[in-house]
Amino acid sequence: MEHIEYVIIGAGPTGLGAGLRLQELNVRSFVLLEQHAYAGGLSASFEDRAGFTWDIGGHVVFSRLESFLRLFDALVGDDALTHQRLAQVRLADRWVPYPFQNNIRHLPKELLWECLEGLLAPRPEPTAAAHFGQWMEAVFGAGITRLFMRPYNFKVWATPPEAMDFRWIGERVAVVDLVEVLRRIILEEDATDWGPNAVFRFPKHGGTGSVFRRMASRIEDHIRYCCPVLQVDWKQRIITCDAGQRFSYGQLLSTMPLDRLVCEVLTPPEAALVEAATRLEHNGVHVSGVGVAGLRPDPTCWMYFPEASCPFYRVTNFHNYSPFNVAQPGEQMALMSEISFSRHKPEPQADLARRVEEGLQTVGLLQEGDAIVTHWEHRVEYGYPVPTRGRDAALAVIQPWLEARGIFSRGRFGGWKYEVANMDHSVVQGMEWAERMVLGAPERVYQVGG
Repeated sequence: MEHIEYVIIGAGPTGLGAGLRLQELNVRSFVLLEQHAYAGGLSASFEDRAGFTWDIGGHVVFSRLESFLRLFDALVGDDALTHQRLAQVRLADRWVPYPFQNNIRHLPKELLWECLEGLLAPRPEPTAAAHFGQWMEAVFGAGITRLFMRPYNFKVWATPPEAMDFRWIGERVAVVDLVEVLRRIILEEDATDWGPNAVFRFPKHGGTGSVFRRMASRIEDHIRYCCPVLQVDWKQRIITCDAGQRFSYGQLLSTMPLDRLVCEVLTPPEAALVEAATRLEHNGVHVSGVGVAGLRPDPTCWMYFPEASCPFYRVTNFHNYSPFNVAQPGEQMALMSEISFSRHKPEPQADLARRVEEGLQTVGLLQEGDAIVTHWEHRVEYGYPVPTRGRDAALAVIQPWLEARGIFSRGRFGGWKYEVANMDHSVVQGMEWAERMVLGAPERVYQVGG
């Protein structure tokens, strides 16, 4: 049986970041075990039969992590475009600039007053909220919460806000300043530059997945594709893959979903971990790509849809990210829709493509006479790790137990912390794990117990 000092489950952003950093640190005994025939995980890209490139959702490149930015520049160089974000919200049959809560002046007067009335009313301290639903009302008031925050967040998370915590927010949600809102209403000014992704970059060719294909090419000899892990014997430190391959290991980095690792893969199973994992919830995401002949002038990057008139919560003008995302640059549009699903929000797959097309027509993104030249569908069972109220308590049980046995669970679903689950966070989690293993350096992006 082959012994490998560092075994990495998954060749997504975290696994690739770890493998690349191990190689830079002159480690030779490591392997990435990837269940698919390709690298990139949820950041992979695909070309359909019509020649359109699609991502698994609306990824963009932005970061405050210098190590990630240096890596991106080294991998992509000049083969990237820089965009000023232009995003909008569709509500009440009109487009409202994003962030919605800062641009309510575009609403019909009766809805604008509902929002202002909620902001003017006495509200409790947000920190006293028991759950995300209460936090929304405390921060935004009843009007903005009813019109946008509650319906949109349920569409995204596919989880009732009463079941969610709010401590993950950070820079993920723009809060609201009543004085500023009133000033913008009176002066008729928009506020559209909020957030860390106000300026973002995107590869010219190959979608987001091109970044991770380039990463994988640097450590290709260490990646074993089509090699899903079936069992991790934590007592003997032996991994078994579905084709019968077995490896003994020194240290293990797992980027597979933490609940699956604990409940399906770890052997012998540990009852306390399995019980804790029942408190980890996630949604799935169905991505629907519609390619259209012809190009209409619309600089919008992406759009949000809180209302029930369409199934998707977000649509990306993917042709605006790069003209090479379509088969005939400058002559076609690529509309990429995202629909969440969960046990709280089932979305039958059978007629979803039809409902997406009808929704695009309802909101005016598809118009009469448009010729659709391609449909692309991709469904992932694990889309977002949901920051539920029981999440932190569950992680406090699972993660220390695993680490004490040489198993480190990191990445979007390995770490199960949405607040540090963007692609940059995920890559750097892998890099920092490698540095911890080899150099003894502390991890900063993902901290167990933090």
